[in-house]
Amino acid sequence: MNINWNDPNFEGFGDQNPFTAKKASRPKKERKAIGTPFGRTMINLLVTLVFGAVYFYVVLPPINLKAQEFYVFVILLCAVYAFCAVLTSGFQGTGVKGYFGFVKKQCKIPLLITVALLLTALVGSIIGWQVFRAGSYRDLLEVNTGDFAAEVEEISFDQIPMLDADSAMKLGNRKLGELADMVSQFEVADDYTQINYKGRPVRVTPLRYGDLIKWLNNRSKGLPAYLIIDMVKQNVEVVRLQNGIRYTTAEHFSRNLYRYLRFHYPLYMFDEPAFEIDEEGNPYWVCPRITKTIGLFGGMDINGAVLVNAVTGECQYYDVADVPEWVDHVFTAGLILRQYDYHGTYVNGFLNSIFGQRDVTVTTDGYNYLAVGDDVYMYTGITSVVSDESNIGFILSNQRTKETRFYSCAGAEEFSAMDSAEGQVQQMHYDATFPLLLNISDHPTYFMALKDAAGLVKMYAMVNVSQYQIVATGATVADCESNYRQMLFNNGLIDRQDTDVKPGDLTMDQVTGVVTDIRSAVMNGNTVYYVKLDSGEAWFSGSAADVPQLVLLNVGDQVRITYPASAGGIAQSIYSLEVGIPVPTDPTIVSR
Repeated sequence: MNINWNDPNFEGFGDQNPFTAKKASRPKKERKAIGTPFGRTMINLLVTLVFGAVYFYVVLPPINLKAQEFYVFVILLCAVYAFCAVLTSGFQGTGVKGYFGFVKKQCKIPLLITVALLLTALVGSIIGWQVFRAGSYRDLLEVNTGDFAAEVEEISFDQIPMLDADSAMKLGNRKLGELADMVSQFEVADDYTQINYKGRPVRVTPLRYGDLIKWLNNRSKGLPAYLIIDMVKQNVEVVRLQNGIRYTTAEHFSRNLYRYLRFHYPLYMFDEPAFEIDEEGNPYWVCPRITKTIGLFGGMDINGAVLVNAVTGECQYYDVADVPEWVDHVFTAGLILRQYDYHGTYVNGFLNSIFGQRDVTVTTDGYNYLAVGDDVYMYTGITSVVSDESNIGFILSNQRTKETRFYSCAGAEEFSAMDSAEGQVQQMHYDATFPLLLNISDHPTYFMALKDAAGLVKMYAMVNVSQYQIVATGATVADCESNYRQMLFNNGLIDRQDTDVKPGDLTMDQVTGVVTDIRSAVMNGNTVYYVKLDSGEAWFSGSAADVPQLVLLNVGDQVRITYPASAGGIAQSIYSLEVGIPVPTDPTIVSR
């Protein structure tokens, strides 16, 4: 049956279509604006300011056109204001076109600001694009050619760092575990900055609160101490402070270092802070100030640093040229690596970096630190852009001044040297640490520790950079260097007089006692003897080639052993041995 709803003779539902009647019975509700235009503007601004204050406090964006975070911050503020403006104005308009016109009218100023910022960012990015500014990126880092043998001095045993960051962390955590008054409330932070402190290579790190509750219980007094890990003697010193450390990266609220810096220097951009101590032992944070030198966002560099006293919060900005000499970390390792990669990649322009790649070089995957004078230098190898497991040389870069020198020395890259050292003691399954670069008899030499599965240092290895098949190992640094010098001589690289470790280069100790145990092992073709005396628990080691008296030594012999005081490892290295020495009633160790 067909029903004509508009037929006047049909009276079942009256004179209208029931669906039409239903719609007509629900008239559209008019949306009204809130208050007056001025009042609405004040509400919109207030909400935007509250949002902006919370966002700024939490995220800490720098107020700087060269910081991408600033653009995100301002655009978010514009979005919040626009949303509030639409909400307080009543969503007036009919249909999509009507609503769009209404929104455009209410949000004209935020939209203009957003468009202006996006255009600024786009133009600034194009101006700093590497395709157009390859030469500027190349010149971010000035690299001079140096003479390794003349500029990098040989260092004595009491200056060779034997600990890597992982080993330092283990020592630091173990030391804190011995302090009953601290271990329940604090943990060791992961900073472990390597610095030169009173002429010695050390790593320093502050403590941090164990958790939020422990922070609430202890924040009034601050962190009570920091640690100094001697990288040569492998001992840990806990430096207790009369007034605790109050400003750290692990703090909360206003004493958080990042927030403290932002509120004192709202226009500055900062790189990652480094924990250091001055020559009097006062703890500081060295906070490098970033600048962008190419376009708006390209060519990142450092133009100074803010030093923050970790106890008092006093802060002072210094240009790079004026940074105090005790500071070791202004230019971060990551920044120097990035700038050298630009330098080596764009040496002959952008197109050459893609097509042909003539003379294109890059840094290797790892880096380490080297103490030269009063400064810390970052070391890394330089290799061809086509990875071939070999270096063409290496760079040393001063982390306070960014002075960088390239030393030409074709040879193995670091990981190949590590594999070579591990292969020398493959039956032990030791793992090599990332190498340190040393000058041994004017030969660039990789020095590394060999650790067992528990992360404990068991041996040391030296690998010649140019001829990485020359590998020497030893239970102590003295043994390792002695074996290495002998191998250099055997390969015709040094003269006989250079094979001996000079006693004047070492701090020597002596011990007198009766031999209670003798053991031997063959290493690198040499028989190494291990001797224990009744005057202590230490073992002393030496090869038959270096100390011939060891071959004739018997249990019960009375001896005097001279050994390097700074040597580490599982046994002290014997420098000289005297047999038949009268043993005093109370044997003691005498230092020369």
